Amino acid sequence: MSKGITSRTDDYAKWYNDIVLKSGLADYSAVKGCMVIKPHGYALWENMRDALDKMFKDTGHQNAYFPIFIPKSFLSKEADHVDGFAKECAVVTHYRLKNDPNGGGVIVDPDAKLEEELIVRPTSETIIWNTYKDWIQSYRDLPLLINQWANVVRWEMRTRLFLRTTEFLWQEGHTAHATKQEAEEETQRMLEVYATFAEQFMAMPVIRGVKTANERFAGAVDTYCIEAMMQDGKALQAGTSHFLGQNFAKAFDVKFQDVDNNHEYVWATSWGVSTRLVGALVMAHSDDEGLVLPPKLAPVQVVIIPIFNKDVEAKARINDYAAQLMQELKQQGVRVKFDNDENSRPGWKFAEYEMKGMPVRITLGARDMENNIAEVARRDTKAKESVALENLSAHVVQLLDDIQNNMYNKALKFQQDNTRRVDTWDEFVKVLDEQSGFVSAHWDGTGETEEKIKELSKATIRCIPLNNEQEAGVCILTGKPSTQRVLFARAY
Repeated sequence: MSKGITSRTDDYAKWYNDIVLKSGLADYSAVKGCMVIKPHGYALWENMRDALDKMFKDTGHQNAYFPIFIPKSFLSKEADHVDGFAKECAVVTHYRLKNDPNGGGVIVDPDAKLEEELIVRPTSETIIWNTYKDWIQSYRDLPLLINQWANVVRWEMRTRLFLRTTEFLWQEGHTAHATKQEAEEETQRMLEVYATFAEQFMAMPVIRGVKTANERFAGAVDTYCIEAMMQDGKALQAGTSHFLGQNFAKAFDVKFQDVDNNHEYVWATSWGVSTRLVGALVMAHSDDEGLVLPPKLAPVQVVIIPIFNKDVEAKARINDYAAQLMQELKQQGVRVKFDNDENSRPGWKFAEYEMKGMPVRITLGARDMENNIAEVARRDTKAKESVALENLSAHVVQLLDDIQNNMYNKALKFQQDNTRRVDTWDEFVKVLDEQSGFVSAHWDGTGETEEKIKELSKATIRCIPLNNEQEAGVCILTGKPSTQRVLFARAY
């Protein structure tokens, strides 16, 4: 263990918190339930954001921005939607403060009450669909493919850094289509964008699936999701894509004139991921020494650390070679840092960059330079090797790819090793209590049974996998007939 980090096996929740705080990802805020995202954490989020933003634009979407404030009446227009978010909404009732005449600082001015309260954005469907009513008139205006990068507020009583906070950063896509088929295709297309990002950038395997009726997004017809397994065997919902049908179009009277001059309601989708992905990255890969970051997302992929002695000429050779190596690596798109700060000892730097999860560390010492080699250490396996200087840049580029692939394969093996099929209630409870992980089991398809299983086991149906085979069986709880298995897990 490093720098007082709690072991994963001793206390997973405290281990997670230690990693987030001590690696410099985030800190607690003076505002209860909110967090401060520190530069290292924000740089990680920026890399996630930039990769996703490119994927959105490559699939035809454009970015826009909508107000953070939503009139309360908008949330009343879609009944299921308001029910889903009513308990999480922060409400603005006044627009002005004034000095307390009794000398108590400032107070809310009772004369500055809003005519209609404003909701601080928990999600933007309502204000966006109110806007779309003006933007959409004809089939020529469709499809409308809009994404927004924003912050949202959902008043949480039990919070955890990145995983569940009162305010968080996210993106939310909101699209409008002429036909049901187009909207359904968009919903699944964006689910696949998320799954591809999770697997190819985060090195985190996911299960693609559809939520049960009980677990759907408020106001959706269908909710698709990607589910990831963390190292403690719990599930984390890493992204969702919703087919909204015509619910919001009807609520906000958004119609278009089709090619036959008929007026029809549009079909809608919404989809989003958030800074929760940073938490997922921590829990999927990190160890008791700190963060382990996949190279594609690491703010710094390679750190070069010199070992200086009193030999001025040796120091100059190290600096000159480091500058050349940095140039070669940057030309190949590698994010590299040369840490020649002589106020910190090399051993301290090793521990610090290990804690921050830098994928590759290169050490340049005077003796190594004389022998035309450098020591290269990889963060994922902690393996070290000596590499000839003339091969170093090419070796490092290949090593970054190897680390990315190794991290994915390790996580995939963990997921596969911890996914079990059970056929009875006793097996189900035993697996959850003794091994955790994903449990594939039959369910009778009713919401009542789903809730009873959740009550008895604290496990929820994470999804009905999209690649499910049809298979006759009986529900683990009721014994009633079932046509397919679903994926259960305890979750964050």
